[in-house]
Amino acid sequence: MFLEPQLNSYPHKPQSGWIEVVCGSMFSGKTEELIRRVNRAVIAQQKIQIFKPGIDNRYHESDVVSHNKNKVVSIPVNSAKEVLSHCQDCDVIAIDEAQFFDAEIVSVCIRLANRGKRVIVCGLDMDFEGKPFGPMPELMSIAEFVTKLHAICAQCGDVASYSYRLVDSQDKVLLGETSSYEARCRKCFYEKKIQEEKDHEAFMVQLGKRKTEN
Repeated sequence: MFLEPQLNSYPHKPQSGWIEVVCGSMFSGKTEELIRRVNRAVIAQQKIQIFKPGIDNRYHESDVVSHNKNKVVSIPVNSAKEVLSHCQDCDVIAIDEAQFFDAEIVSVCIRLANRGKRVIVCGLDMDFEGKPFGPMPELMSIAEFVTKLHAICAQCGDVASYSYRLVDSQDKVLLGETSSYEARCRKCFYEKKIQEEKDHEAFMVQLGKRKTEN
């Protein structure tokens, strides 16, 4: 279980900074956990700033909003560099949906932590293909604390770590909710993927036969 480090020393500024990563599949409660940590820092009278990628406007143009509709005020930014210009006087910096940021988010988080900041980073660890997503693997490797959350498989009810895309799109970034994605366990995720590959191969064979006949 994750315990916020040096919590008993607040509201005094800690001697050194650190990076916390909250990751997992869609519907695992990542943003809810980020909001919980931010609210505890507020109670501890910390100076806080929250950021999210400008492309994520599903629930609100600027606020960070969880699936449970809990929200905190944030600053939408279009690049990782922009984060640095908004948090000089902050003790705690929280970054939601970090997988959508450019690779420079890693060096930004390192610089902030080296300045004595507490950096809370939240994001998907894998994309819809079950592959590591954007800068998240590197962020997890440099973080002092990593919390991986799990959802419930929509197919069988087991522990889910994968985000299965329900719509026909190969775009790396596709914002969506329950109509576009569902959480799945390893077994249900890969069984469907294998079946899709077989169906695609059968379709291509059939298409080739039609072209030959014509």
